[in-house]
Amino acid sequence: MTDTMPLRSEHSVPPTTGADPEAMDRAALEALQLERLQWTVRHAYDNVPLYRTKFEAAGIVPDDIRSLADVEKLPFTTKEDLRSAYPFGMFAVPMDQVRRIHASSGTTGRPTVVGYTAGDLDRWADIIARSLRAAGVQPGWKVHNAYGYGLFTGGLGVHGGIERLGCVVIPVSGGQTARQVQLIRDFEPDVIMCTPSYLLTIADAFEEQGLDPRQTTLKVAICGAEPWTNEMRRELEHRVGLKAVDIYGLSEVMGPGVGMESVETQDGPHIWEDHFLPEIIGDDLQRLPDGEHGELVFTTLTKEAFPVIRYRTRDLTRLLPGSAHPAMRRIEKITGRNDDMIILRGVNLFPTQIEEIALEIEHLTPHFILELTKRGRMDELTVKIECTPGVERHTSESAALILQLRIKERIGTTVDVEIVPTGSLPRSEGKYKRVYDLREQG
Repeated sequence: MTDTMPLRSEHSVPPTTGADPEAMDRAALEALQLERLQWTVRHAYDNVPLYRTKFEAAGIVPDDIRSLADVEKLPFTTKEDLRSAYPFGMFAVPMDQVRRIHASSGTTGRPTVVGYTAGDLDRWADIIARSLRAAGVQPGWKVHNAYGYGLFTGGLGVHGGIERLGCVVIPVSGGQTARQVQLIRDFEPDVIMCTPSYLLTIADAFEEQGLDPRQTTLKVAICGAEPWTNEMRRELEHRVGLKAVDIYGLSEVMGPGVGMESVETQDGPHIWEDHFLPEIIGDDLQRLPDGEHGELVFTTLTKEAFPVIRYRTRDLTRLLPGSAHPAMRRIEKITGRNDDMIILRGVNLFPTQIEEIALEIEHLTPHFILELTKRGRMDELTVKIECTPGVERHTSESAALILQLRIKERIGTTVDVEIVPTGSLPRSEGKYKRVYDLREQG
């Protein structure tokens, strides 16, 4: 498309630093962030028509950004903006400089399409290698990569970083779960990378074959791409006999590796702030101080092909001080998104809240779905959940009643709970669908 590049910036490469960002103090890091923010704003303004239009509507120009606090002057970017520019209208470099294209699934509308230059891919590999080190991964280890390959950013996104660290990639992708079990047994990997729900599916598959998932060579699971709770972490660690850590990312900002949890602290992902500037905003879209809950917003600082400014992720969390990497702030583990929220008779409810409660109750499993229906003019929610194999009927009914009562007590709304036969619910082959809205069918 010839209209995606009406202007050309001479400053096409983000500022570099000879220092190790992980060893910087906060003042040095913020100085680097400002330099890169100023470059990003100029790069986006000069090369992306949507941003020039947004800046002009807001009455600002790149030279107005003189401090990190000035990021609040900049307009937000939404997924709808990205979809309206489909396919390549958000690219800030000509196509002959793009080396890879990824895209979202587009299940709820037009997909969002993102591009990467050779420099973007090189930095991405470095960021993934840094993330793997934080997870305790060592050069020479074998990494079973069960994130999906293809247009989804997961599989290919982490692939280059695994190699960059000096590890062995086993590029299995998602699905074919019986084969996953065989390869884990035969190839003896040290690390598995996949969604948490899919790791649960793999553990189930081991047990269905009469095998103990704890008796493998796996030491670390690096899980992401969907919200998951600390209760799910404990379940996975117990069932698979490893350490489970959270990798955070989203395709619109880069893909996996925007943040990474330390295996030593397991207290939420550190954001790699030399590449991504995070903010938290409230319902009024005003910026909130660190420690307060709200929606996570990102501005990229080093993206050439696809810079994004104040992208609203819809993820709900808060910013916390760094622990394993003191200069880099953490986000609290994300267990909900605005997009996932169910409003049931005026009460906000997230699937991860159900997961958290269910995993506390003996005999209940993490295998559940939520069905929304309408009874007359009232919305109803049914939790369909499996019990552990071999549980007697009166025991399962007691567990269901406890779940119903605890949901009412903690969340403040009444739901129906239905125990379904073991193995009857769908299993994750990657990202797991929890919510089925059947109200239009009623």
